[in-house]
Formats: sequence, structure tokens, C-alpha cells
Amino acid sequence: MTLSATFERVSVELDQPFTIARGTQTHAENVIVRVTDEGGMTGVGGAAPAAHYGETPDTVEAVLPDLLSVVEDIGDAHALAEIETRMRETVRDNPAARTAVSIAVHDLAAKRLGVPLYRMWGLDPDTTPETSYTIGLDATERVREKTAAAVDAGYSVLKIKLGTDRDRELIEAVREEAPDATIRIDANEAWTPKETVANSRWLADYDVEFIEQPVPAEDPEGLRFAYERSALPIAADESCITLSDVPTIAGRCDIANLKLMKTGGLLEARRMIATARAHGLEVMLGCMIETNASIAAGAQLAPLLDYADLDGSLLLAGDPYDGPDLSGGPIRLAEQDRAGTGAVMQ
Repeated sequence: MTLSATFERVSVELDQPFTIARGTQTHAENVIVRVTDEGGMTGVGGAAPAAHYGETPDTVEAVLPDLLSVVEDIGDAHALAEIETRMRETVRDNPAARTAVSIAVHDLAAKRLGVPLYRMWGLDPDTTPETSYTIGLDATERVREKTAAAVDAGYSVLKIKLGTDRDRELIEAVREEAPDATIRIDANEAWTPKETVANSRWLADYDVEFIEQPVPAEDPEGLRFAYERSALPIAADESCITLSDVPTIAGRCDIANLKLMKTGGLLEARRMIATARAHGLEVMLGCMIETNASIAAGAQLAPLLDYADLDGSLLLAGDPYDGPDLSGGPIRLAEQDRAGTGAVMQ
């Protein structure tokens, strides 16, 4: 088998500015990878690097030639384990770059077999959780309007960004507009451990499901303090980056929140899911703001999850790629009739 690979950077405008405790984003800079076999069949993957983890579109583009040389040297789209291992040996950091290549090769491998990726893995498409839809930080009335729009669009699971001096006011507005919705909170490391415990008590009064990453990742004992005293379950995101972090967060949270852009590849993501299960943790798969070149791959893992937060492409003004239908929340893998991840250029 002969493989060739290319990549390009794309800038996609968000439907509206997206704000969390660390800042505001108006565009998503993704890097698209394509791996093509000798018959012209192409697999597509995407990188959505996060500066918070020391990765940018520039660093992704800088290391991709070396990573794609690995793919071309191995020359076999089905040698997935060998490709991920060699990529990790070649570039130790830049997990989003490695993930983009991993997705593209998985997409191509499943296309060559003529099956969706979830089927290549032997997963049940009818056991997927609904994805949440994220409401970013904003003025209270804008949060109210965004919540009403999300409910009108059919989303029944909402993730609300907090980390302000108006947190209670924001949640009150959300609950008034979405009385029947499942609400999750993401503080993006903005609280102290004691604030987390205090906030968990009043958040419980609003029937919040769980709190994601309330304390800084650099404070593992603070995470333990919050976990042991919180009135609500705790999910770890920034505290759970690589496989070796999973045993560390066990006993410090209830839920491991994985992201493909942190894992470095789809095989590594599946290892992290299995490891989290072995440590008694529930599993959520989150995302950055991404096109369907990568969100579609995350959706293929949905049957392995307890919770999904795969709304990255739903926040875009326009996605250059189509993917599995996530509108309204359900992840409709069973309705997908495309081989691979299901990502195709629009």
C-alpha cells in the first residue's frame, strides 16, 4: 500500500463570540489533514490546538511534516497501532497534531473496509448519550437569550460556563429559561476548593448535574478537597490530559473528561476510556471548537461514554465539513450511512 498526505490551515468564524473564564474566541483555527491511498481514497482528520496546553496552529503545522512522513513510511492505513506509536516517538508533544493524523488514518482504514468507524470498532450505535450544548459567559440577558435559543433548537442538556461574580444570577436565568433541561457547570479552573464546595451547595438547589474542573489543575489536593466535600459530582478536564493522569485523578473526581486534542490519537483515547473505567470513573468526551473533520471522529466513540460534550462544530457559523447529525443533542450514529468517521467536505 502507498499513502500520501497533505495538510492545510482553515479559519472558521464562530456563530457568536464564545467566552470562558480564560478569554473570548471569535474564530476557530483548525488544521486539516488528508491521507490518500494509491486508489485515491482519502481519510480526513482535524487538529484544533489549544494554547492553554502549549499548542498552536503554527506548532501543529511545524510538526506535521514529520508526522506525515511516518504515515508515508509505514504506508499502511490499517497499521493504526504502529502509526500512533511511531508518531509519539517522533513528536512527544503536540497531541492535537498527532490526533489529526490518527483521525485521518482511522477514517481511511474504515473507508477501505466500507464501514463506519464505530462498526470497525464493534460498537453499538444505539447506546450513545446526548451531547450537551455550551452556553458561554456573557451578560445575563444574553445568557438568557442563548439558553432560550438552545431550548428552542431542541437541546435538553446544557453546559454553562461560570467563573464570574454573577454565577448565581447566571444559573438562575438559565434555569428560568430551561426548567426541564439537564444543566452542567464548567468553571474552567476559576474557583478555589472552598468556593467550589460552597458553590456546589447552592448549585444543587438548581438541580445541576455536575461541576467540571472547578479548581486549577496545578492543585490536585484542592481537587481532592472539593471532590470529598462537594454536594455535586466533580469532573476533571484540565487535570486529565494524558493516560498517566487517569490514575492521579482517581479519588479526586467522579468523571474523567477526555478530549481527542489532549489524547494524541484515537487508540490512545480508547486506552484512556478503559483506564478510567478500571479506576471506577465515569467518562465524558469533550472537545475544543472544532470542525467535523475531528468532531465526527469523537462521535464514533460515543457508545463508550457516559456523557458527551461534542458541540464544537455546532458553535460554528459554518462548518466546511458535514458529519454525523448532532442537532438537538442526540448522536445519531445509527442513521449514518457513510464509511469512516462520516466527515465529508460540504
